[in-house]
Amino acid sequence: AASPLPPLLPLLLLLLLLLLLGRPGLGAPGQGAGTWSRFARLPYPQDQLFLHDTFPDGFLWGAGSAAYQTEGGWRQGGKGASIWDTFAHRPATPSGAAPLGPVGGDVASDSYNNVFRDVEGLRRLGVSHYRFSLSWARLLPNGTAPPNPAGLAHYGRLLARLRELGVEPVVTLYHWDLPQALQDAFGGWASPVLPGLFRDYAELCFRHFGGQVRYWLTMDNPYVVAWHGYGTGRLPPGVRGGPRLAYLAAHHLLQAHAKVWHLYNDHFRPAQRGNVSIALSSHWIKPQRMTEKNIKECQKSLDFVLGWFAKPIFIDGDYPESMKSNLSSLLPEFSEAEKKYIKGAADFFALSFGATLSFQLLDSHMKFQQLESISLRQLLYWINSEYNNPQIFIVENGWFVSGTTKKDDAKYIYYLKKFIMETLKAIRYDGVNVFGYTVWSLLDGFEWHRGYSIRRGLFYVDFQSHDKKLMPKSSVLFYQKLIEKNGFPPLPENQPIEGVFPCGFAWGIVDNYIQVDTTPAQFLDSSVYVWDVHQTKKLIKVDGVYASKRKRHCVDFAAIRLQISLLQEMHVTHFHFSLKWSLILPLGNLSLINHTLVHYYQCFASELLRVNITPVVALWQPMIENQELPASLAKYGAWENTETVQAFVEYARFCFTSLGDHVKFWITMNEPSVKNLTYTAGHNLLKAHAKVWHLYDKEFRRSQKGKISIALQADWVEPACPFSRNDQEVADRILEFDIGWLAEPIFGNGDYPEVMRAWLHRRNSVDLYNFHLPYFSEDEKKLIQGSFDFFALSHYTTTLVGSEKEDAVKYDHYLEVQMINDITWLHSPSRAAVVPWGLRKLLKWVKSKYGNVPVYVMANGIDDDQNMVHDKLRVYYIQNYINEALKAYALDDVNLQGYFVYSFNDKTAPKYGLYSYIANQYEPKPSLKHYREIIDNNGFPGPETPELLCPEEVASCPDCHFFRTRKSLLAFISFVFVAFIVTIFFITYYSKRVERQYK
Repeated sequence: AASPLPPLLPLLLLLLLLLLLGRPGLGAPGQGAGTWSRFARLPYPQDQLFLHDTFPDGFLWGAGSAAYQTEGGWRQGGKGASIWDTFAHRPATPSGAAPLGPVGGDVASDSYNNVFRDVEGLRRLGVSHYRFSLSWARLLPNGTAPPNPAGLAHYGRLLARLRELGVEPVVTLYHWDLPQALQDAFGGWASPVLPGLFRDYAELCFRHFGGQVRYWLTMDNPYVVAWHGYGTGRLPPGVRGGPRLAYLAAHHLLQAHAKVWHLYNDHFRPAQRGNVSIALSSHWIKPQRMTEKNIKECQKSLDFVLGWFAKPIFIDGDYPESMKSNLSSLLPEFSEAEKKYIKGAADFFALSFGATLSFQLLDSHMKFQQLESISLRQLLYWINSEYNNPQIFIVENGWFVSGTTKKDDAKYIYYLKKFIMETLKAIRYDGVNVFGYTVWSLLDGFEWHRGYSIRRGLFYVDFQSHDKKLMPKSSVLFYQKLIEKNGFPPLPENQPIEGVFPCGFAWGIVDNYIQVDTTPAQFLDSSVYVWDVHQTKKLIKVDGVYASKRKRHCVDFAAIRLQISLLQEMHVTHFHFSLKWSLILPLGNLSLINHTLVHYYQCFASELLRVNITPVVALWQPMIENQELPASLAKYGAWENTETVQAFVEYARFCFTSLGDHVKFWITMNEPSVKNLTYTAGHNLLKAHAKVWHLYDKEFRRSQKGKISIALQADWVEPACPFSRNDQEVADRILEFDIGWLAEPIFGNGDYPEVMRAWLHRRNSVDLYNFHLPYFSEDEKKLIQGSFDFFALSHYTTTLVGSEKEDAVKYDHYLEVQMINDITWLHSPSRAAVVPWGLRKLLKWVKSKYGNVPVYVMANGIDDDQNMVHDKLRVYYIQNYINEALKAYALDDVNLQGYFVYSFNDKTAPKYGLYSYIANQYEPKPSLKHYREIIDNNGFPGPETPELLCPEEVASCPDCHFFRTRKSLLAFISFVFVAFIVTIFFITYYSKRVERQYK
C-alpha cells in the first residue's frame, strides 16, 4: 500500500514471519545446520533494515582488555616472565607473523601504573562491567607458589576502585600469557601437569578476589592457544608441533577448565555466588552456494573451531562427530568419567567474536573451501540452536582501525554499530538469550601478532608519550550514548508520516534518452510493387514507377505509440528526457540539421501533451562517448573551448524554435558530472547555461510561456563521525565542491563558493599544486546569478566522509577526505546505499542555502538485481524516499514542486527501470504499480489527512490553441452545419411525399 504503515506494524509482521520460520527449539549437535537456510528465507529487505529498538532491561554493557596487551610493567613489582615476554623479545620474527615492534607489550598502555586512569575511562563510558585478565606471571612469577604480594595488591586496588564506581568486574584467569617457567619446566599446555597447576592458580585467585567477582572466565580463546601456540607456532610459545600436539594441548585446556569450574562449584560458589565459564572464540562461515554439501562443510568448519571446545562443555563431554570421523588417531579421547566431568562445566556461554580470529587467526584449512563472513547474528542463532539455548554473554566484540588513526575512528564505530544491531536482532527477532555485551577494547594496546599496526581501543593511547594519557575517540561518544539509551530507541524522525503533496505536484519518470526509431511506416513508401504469385511469392519493386507522396504524420512512428502507452500506465504527469545534441546537429552548427529526428521529437512531445503528460526536456546530458557533444566540438576541447559556449546557445535557439510550442519545461544541462569536469570546463558550462537561460527569458518566454533551469546531481554527504568537528568540516567542503561549485554562482551570489577558493588557495600554496579556479567578471556574475526558474536536482544516495585516512583506496588526497561505509545501511547490488533521510537533509540544505526556491527532484532511483523477487528493494526505496520528500514539504516547509523516479525501463537504464525489458517485451514491475498508487493518492493520505480539492487540469495542447481562441467562429460554423443538415432532411422528406401523391 502507498500509505505508510503504522510504526509497529512492520516489526509485528516480521516477528510473525520469523515465528513461522521457526525459532530454535532444544539444541542438539547438528541442529545449527538449519541456520543457513533459515536466514536465506527471511523477508527482504525488511530483515536487513535497521531495527530501532532497545535491549532488555538490565542488559549488561561493558568494555574489556587483556593484561599483556595493556598492563606493561613487565619487570615491575616482582612480575615473572610470560611466554609473550619471551616471544616478543626474540631477535627474529617468526615466519608468517607481522613484526611485533621493538618492545612488544613491555610498556604497552602502561595500565599497571595507571589504574585510576583506566577506571576513569570506564566511568566516562557509563558501563556496567569491565572485563580484564589477571597476569598469571604477575601473581605467581614462577607459575606456582609462593604468590607475589605486589601482584595481589595491584589487582586488589583495581577491584576496589571498580567497586567504588559500581562497575562489575568480569575476570579472566588466563589470557594467553602463560608463565615462561611453566613452559620451560613442563612444555606448557602440551603437558598433562598443567591442568592441576592451573587449578592451583585459580584457587589463589578465588580466595583473594572471589568476594568481589561475580563473573569468572577461566581462559580466553583456547582455539588460538592450542592451534597457533602448539600447532603452527605463529603465537607463543611458538611450538610447531603440528595438529597432533595442538589437539593434545586443547585436550589439556579443556581438562584445566573443567577442574577450575568444579573447584569453584564445590568450594566457592556457596559463599561467593558467582558464575564461571570459558571465553570461546568463533568465526562465521557461509556456503559458496546453497547446496546441502556446502552447508555440511560450513557446519564442519564451526565444529572444528567453536565446537571443538563448546560441544564437550555444553552438550555431552566429547568432541564433535565431524572431528572424530575426520581426525581419527590425531584427536585424543576422553574417558567416560572425563566426559561426565567436562559436560556442563559452564554457567553461561561466553562468546568472543571479531578481529582477533575472523580473517586473521582462523586457519584457512578450517574453512573447508567455504566463505568467511562477519555475521554475528547468524552465529548467535547457530549457538542457540546447537547448544541448548544457553544464556550468552558476549565477552569480546569489535573491530579495528589503522594504527595511524587518532580521534575519529569512523570505521570502528560502524562495525560496532553493526555488531550491536545484529545482537539486538538476535534477541528481538530470533529469540536468542543474550544478556551482556563487551566492546573490545577499552583502550589501545599491543595487538598480538599485529603489534601496533592497528588500534582497537575506545580511548586513544600515544605509545610514544611518557604519561600515556587516554584521549577519547569518537567511538567513546557513540558507545556512551548507546549505553544511555540502552540501544537504538525509535525517534520521531525515523517514523513515516501521513499527508499529501500540493495540487499540481509534478509526478514524473525519467529516461535518459527516449528510444528514437524513425523507421517510416510501410504506407509512406512511394514505390510501386508487383506480387509474384507464381514463383517467389514476394513483392517485386517496379523501377522508375512511384506513387504520389503524402505528408508525414506523427502516427507514422510506431515506437512513439508504444512508449506513450507505457507512460500512461504509470499515471505520471511529467516525463523527463534529454535531446541528443550530437544527432540533431551532427556538425555542431546549423549547416546540417537532422530534420527527421527533430520531427520525431516534435511528435513525441505533442503525443505526450495529447495524453496530458508534460514533457520535461533537457538540451544536453553528458554521456561517456564524447560527453554527448557533436564530434567537432568534442574534438577541439569540448567545454574547455569557449566556442562550445556559443555553439550551445545556437543549438538552444534552434530547439526553442523547433520544439518550444510543445515544451514548456526546459533543462539546459542535466546532471553535468563535477567529478569529470575541469575548472575551466565548469566555468564555460556555467556561462553557456546562463546565456541560454537569458535567451529563453528575452526571446521565447513571453510567447511560449515555459520555464527553464539547470539540473544538478546532488547526493547528500554526511560526516562519518557525527560528533566530530573535523568530519563536519569535511562534509561541508565536499557539499560545496560537489553541489555548490555549480549551484552557488546560479542560485547564490554569482560566484564560486568561498570554501572552494580558500581550499584551493591552501592546496596550491602548501602542496605546490596548480589548481586554478577561474574568476568571473562583474558582468558575468550578473549574467549567471539568478539564471534559474527552479532548483532541479538528481539524488540517488548518501555518502559518509571522514577526516582521518583509513583506507588508501577510498581516500581522496586532493580534498583530504576518507570515504566511509556504514555497513548497517541497506545496499543495492551495485553497493549504492539506501538512505531515505539523506534526501530530506539535502532538501533542507538547499532551502537554507538558496532560500525558498521551487525545487524539483528530477531523478531518484536505485538499481536492483534482475532476479530479486518482486522488485522489493525498489518498492522500499520509492516508498521511503517519497515519504522523506513529504516530510521536507510538510514539516520543513521546503517549496517542493515535483518528484521523478529514475528510470523508465531496463532497456535504456538496465536494472533501474520500472519496466523490465525481456525478449523485446516490456513488463511492469511491482515498483511501477506501487509508484502509481502513490501518484493516485498524491502521497500518503491517512484518516486524519484533510481532503485536498484540486481543480481539474486541462491538457496543454498547442494544436488546440486555434480552436480555443475562435470559439464564436466555431459556434457559428456549427450552427450553419446543423441548419444545412436539417434543411437537407426536410427537402428529402417532402420530395418523397410529393412523389407518393403523384403515384
